Amino acid sequence: MPRRQVINAQVSPKGALDTLSQFEVQQLSEAGSGRMYQLFRQCALAILNTGAHSDNAKTILDAYKDFEVRIHQQDRGVRLELINAPADAFVDGEMIAGTREMLFSALRDIVHTENELKSRRFDLDSSEGITDYVFQLLRNARTLRAGVEPKIVVCWGGHSISTDEYKYTKKVGHELGLRSLDVCTGCGPGVMKGPMKGATIGHAKQRIHGGRYLGLTEPGIIAAEAPNPIVNELVILPDIEKRLEAFVRVGHGIIIFPGGAGTAEEFLYLLGILMHPDNHSLPFPLVLTGPKSAAAYLEQLHAFVGDTLGEAAQSRYKIIIDDPAAVAIEMAQGLKAVKQFRRERADAFHFNWLLKIDESFQHPFEPSHENMASLELRRDLPPHQLAANLRRAFSGIVAGNVKDKGIRLIEQHGPYEIHGDAAVMKPLDELLKAFVRQHRMKLPGGAAYEPCYRVVQGEVAKLAG
Repeated sequence: MPRRQVINAQVSPKGALDTLSQFEVQQLSEAGSGRMYQLFRQCALAILNTGAHSDNAKTILDAYKDFEVRIHQQDRGVRLELINAPADAFVDGEMIAGTREMLFSALRDIVHTENELKSRRFDLDSSEGITDYVFQLLRNARTLRAGVEPKIVVCWGGHSISTDEYKYTKKVGHELGLRSLDVCTGCGPGVMKGPMKGATIGHAKQRIHGGRYLGLTEPGIIAAEAPNPIVNELVILPDIEKRLEAFVRVGHGIIIFPGGAGTAEEFLYLLGILMHPDNHSLPFPLVLTGPKSAAAYLEQLHAFVGDTLGEAAQSRYKIIIDDPAAVAIEMAQGLKAVKQFRRERADAFHFNWLLKIDESFQHPFEPSHENMASLELRRDLPPHQLAANLRRAFSGIVAGNVKDKGIRLIEQHGPYEIHGDAAVMKPLDELLKAFVRQHRMKLPGGAAYEPCYRVVQGEVAKLAG
């Protein structure tokens, strides 16, 4: 990533921002030391890099090693001092309004998350405690709006997609906007931007004011996938598992577009949850879609699900090829069923409390070489458990591809090894090779992709130490 021009500036929030205590400011501003300061610095740098075409966290951090952010407490609130900040975040010396909003959203979320963890009010060893923690984080971000009927559509897919696929996501977003539906994504480029961009036009045509473009991310991802400028609500969850739970608790239906390892992780996460016996009758509209050029990709992903998880998993979603209007119609009809179901059971519209999420999907997975090699990937496992372990495997690949810590681990110890029986490893290997051929692992035009993993058929290797 080439060195870009930098600027020094002081920035105050516009509008209301919950004031920070002197102790909270001290936590953040301790002379560049401490985990929370470094976390906020990393997120702030990513937000200020909105529009950059790098998906490598290490590259971005290395390009701005001298970037600093200092937090000052004032009687009227908080002021940020930015030193050697990316100049592209400013116009005529003034920070772009959307960037300013997201910057202070990051400050809000990181301080609140840290304080909630230290308060020990939540039992993060139990499923109920983790769900309550996610609820509190979303409520603090003012994401939860009681009484609003179900209309949030989550869109998942890759940041590294073709022009044809990107244009298709905009068409689908446009159809969603025309039907007064809001869009929630991972907030970055590619599929995370296209549906939002299309929805803004659909909302404008329908004279809808206050359309929601919700972006959910986490610190390890935001550094690699800077928020796109359409996001008007940014929430930073503490880890990938809390982020994924936030998606399925807040969203009322999900559309999956073409993507790579990250998209496969999200897809397997959702399938594993929907396949839990407690969720058998719970309506959750799920559509896989893409243009004609992506038909082979969608068919391969569908075949992978059949080979590993079975026909029951395949029955939980619908595939629609090259028909944006049909996707939006399917989703709108599915949301009517969600609305009826929740009314009958007195469940909240703004948070899906009835959805059962097994603890195996909630606890953070540390993608170390030992943990990746120890994953159980066997066809004889219950489908929801196999889905959970496959999700962890893809989570590790995402970490090795784009997260700073994962990239450094690969540099030190070489590729991860993923072990399992042939019935799982063969379709997994074929899917990953297809992702590489189709340039779905990294941004097009960059350096040739170097796999951060090695698929091994057979028993789990015994690791030394």
